[in-house]
Amino acid sequence: MSLKLKKDCKYSLLVATSMGVRITPVNAQPVYSGSLFEMQATSAETNVASISSYLGLPVKVLTTFVKDSPIAKFIKADLRHRNMDFEGPEVPQGDPWGYRHQFNIADSGFGLRGPRVQNDRAGEVGRTLNVKDFDLERIFGREGVQIVHLSGLIAALSPDTSNFCLEIARFAKKHGTLISFDLNHRASFWKGREKELKEAFNEIASLSDILIGNEEDFQLCLGVHGPKAGGENIEETIEAFKGMILNAKKAFPNVSVFANTLREVVSTNEHLWGAIVYENENWHVAPLRKINVLDRIGGGDGFVGGLLYAILKEMSSEKWIQFAWASGALATTFLTDYAQPADEAMVWSVWEGNARVKR
Repeated sequence: MSLKLKKDCKYSLLVATSMGVRITPVNAQPVYSGSLFEMQATSAETNVASISSYLGLPVKVLTTFVKDSPIAKFIKADLRHRNMDFEGPEVPQGDPWGYRHQFNIADSGFGLRGPRVQNDRAGEVGRTLNVKDFDLERIFGREGVQIVHLSGLIAALSPDTSNFCLEIARFAKKHGTLISFDLNHRASFWKGREKELKEAFNEIASLSDILIGNEEDFQLCLGVHGPKAGGENIEETIEAFKGMILNAKKAFPNVSVFANTLREVVSTNEHLWGAIVYENENWHVAPLRKINVLDRIGGGDGFVGGLLYAILKEMSSEKWIQFAWASGALATTFLTDYAQPADEAMVWSVWEGNARVKR
């Protein structure tokens, strides 16, 4: 089964997300010892979409905002800067203990001191994402979308967001939009909701055309048998990862493309980065290669964004993994959670290992 992109669409890529901000101490310091912080708007799903939006494809974001919030205003300005259309309801804060946008408090780490992340999501407005707030018939039927990208982070936020992602997947399938699903397992989101979320994730996966995970996601989200997480040497277990993907293919035969990122951490600033893509019974492997890391957050999202961009641009399938690998590696060279490619040539130069000055 091959991918078939819908034509004559207003949007190449659509993502559903809960927007927040990340605050990071400057100069790679730990949060507790930092005195000066930088703030950026962030979400995993818009990290993915940034590859396409910076490279000129039309992107749309579905989300929710806190009404009259200066943080919401900051986020909207950032999305405009990234060339993204967005829509979503304005939810009243209520009172000082009411709704707000999530805060991601994270340092970058350095050398042998690993990065630490504190997610402060109390009162997160994105947990209210509800299908009734969006005209999905207009978005998918009249406007048209080529690929919709869904994330397990959003699908697991709340019962409302689980249903929201399910409805988006159903509408997308009805209107011939390709569905990308990044499993993104987070144990804290699943606590006490394992049965409910496994059912939702299995339905979304069954409707998907592109299914993405890391070493653990296929196993923890979908119950697909695979190699033990946290092994000594990922490269030695490549065949086991291939077996896991074949198990996933048996469980979800309608999925056309499976992708799995691979990472070994040598130090905070040096990783071994690789990936596997399986499409139409063809294996494409990017062997583990050393990358230098300025900030690791968003590397996996950059990979997904590069994969989707390559598919949208109808590159040959052997180039999908190359562009995706390089987009993920590129993201780790930015202090933002997302890569900001100047052009395709910048991405290809990363794949080629060409860091020579361009004049």
